[in-house]
Amino acid sequence: MIMDRRRFTTSLLLGATAAVAAPRAKAQAAPPPASSPAKATNVVLVHGLFADGSSWSEVIPRLQARGLNVTSVQNPLTTLDEAVAACRKVLDRQDGPTVLAGHSFSGMIVTEAGVHPNVSALVYVAARAPDAGEDYAALAARYPIPPASAGIVYDGDEGRLTEEAFLRDFAGDLPAARARALFAVQQPFQKALLAGRVSQAAWRSKPSFYAVSTEDRTINPDLQRYMASRMGARTVEIPSSHVSLISHPREVSALILDATGR
Repeated sequence: MIMDRRRFTTSLLLGATAAVAAPRAKAQAAPPPASSPAKATNVVLVHGLFADGSSWSEVIPRLQARGLNVTSVQNPLTTLDEAVAACRKVLDRQDGPTVLAGHSFSGMIVTEAGVHPNVSALVYVAARAPDAGEDYAALAARYPIPPASAGIVYDGDEGRLTEEAFLRDFAGDLPAARARALFAVQQPFQKALLAGRVSQAAWRSKPSFYAVSTEDRTINPDLQRYMASRMGARTVEIPSSHVSLISHPREVSALILDATGR
């Protein structure tokens, strides 16, 4: 898809029984179209589960080459409140309009922390995008359970993906050696993280952008499309596994650049 002339088209875990197919979610009325984003000089990136801040390493230099100040947040993966607090600290340090981008679970963080006054636009990359107070697990349960969910194992309260699930269902379009290197830096998450709900939805007031991964085996692509449509996001579809930020960094970087107003 050519990024400068794209046509913008207006869960992971837990839930649902296998015996009965639950109905798909019906899109609620999208919020009124947001104004074009202010021209931003800063980008803050947030990683999701099964990863760390280095998951943005293919995107960061592309953005820096365009003169942007880029920061990748280290998500503590403990509780939603602590993850949002870590993001807000980084946002506090920005000196002007800032695009806040999140991958996967960190869409929860983007949705909550995105109301920060420095945030000019939001970018969701195969990411959760709940509404205020919404039970994300219940929303995700309305769609077929993605294969990666079966690969989550726990050591007490710490969860992680098995290597088989990581290579096949999380990073399936990467060369095996590259996927194994990413698996080696996988950070475990705390069960408490999954219980959090956002108290506000920044996408209802900020310009929003969404990159759907069409071959995703971690968050159902149709669920991604639903969330993007509900928020009225400018949306691109990328023929990618869940880790489009690594396998398709050019397309993801271009979408973030669009959000900067450049």
